[in-house]
Order: sequence, then C-alpha cells, then structure tokens
Amino acid sequence: MRTLTLFLFILLFSVHIFGQKAMPDVSVKSLDGQSVSVKKIIENKLTLVSFWATWCGPCKLELDHLKDIYPSWQEKYGLQLVAITIDNPRQLSKVAPMIKSKGWPYLFFEDSVGNLKNKLNFQSIPQSYLVNKEGKVVWSNMGYTPGVEIEMEKQLQKAMSN
Repeated sequence: MRTLTLFLFILLFSVHIFGQKAMPDVSVKSLDGQSVSVKKIIENKLTLVSFWATWCGPCKLELDHLKDIYPSWQEKYGLQLVAITIDNPRQLSKVAPMIKSKGWPYLFFEDSVGNLKNKLNFQSIPQSYLVNKEGKVVWSNMGYTPGVEIEMEKQLQKAMSN
C-alpha cells in the first residue's frame, strides 16, 4: 500500500512538472499590423495571456476588473498582461477605440485568423493562460466570474515560487 501511494504521488508530481506545455510559437499581429512572434512577446516574462473580443461582454468585464489590480501585479510579480483579440478582420476597426475608451493598460495583439487560438485549441472566451518565464503554460481559465482574480493571484504566487 505504501509503495502504491508513493508511486501515485510521484506520478502526479511528474504530470504537474512535466505536463506543462509550452505556449505555441506562432505569429500574432500588433494593432498596427506588424507580425510578432508569441515567443518574443512572452520571452523571460511572467505573462497572463487573455483572449477577448469587442463583442464579448464577459471579456470586457474581466479586462475592466483586472485594470485596477494590474499595476500592483506588475510591481509585485513582474507580470505583463497580453490581451489578444480574436475579432474577425471586419471587426478589428472597433478594437483600438474600445481600448482607448476603457483605458486598458495592457499589451494588445490580434489573432483574427486564429493561428494561436487554433494551436491552443480552446472554444470560448474569455480564455486566459498564465505563462511562466520559461514559456510554459502553468494555469488556464475559461470564462469570467467576479472573484477569479483571487485564484489568478494564487497562481501568480505559485508561479513565482517555482
């Protein structure tokens, strides 16, 4: 019984440590149309990648709620928040005005053709990924409910201690 328990512990630990997948290295575009490698964006930085769209109410709520705590997370954890819109090419003209009107202080990119979204294989937004300094996804969250910021901060603390 003791051997089985030890084996299960080792198995779960190794899945946790070695089961982290790297953030795919594909290109997204800056809002002025320049192609940028995701690897370059997240390189050596603790990064929260948040997928959103102008038509997504919960996405806007999440980005609004994070706006107040983001400066302290930048200071405390060195976090950068990268918001990637999946708006289609026709909707992209709404992105910059919305960012400006909301006063969101994040780095913004667009994935209107779905290169990164398809590699990550998620279906709905908002979808967030916490990526450690080594470029590994250490936590993800689908959807938004008020208070998820508490769990995000726990995951930030965990990522900093590993």
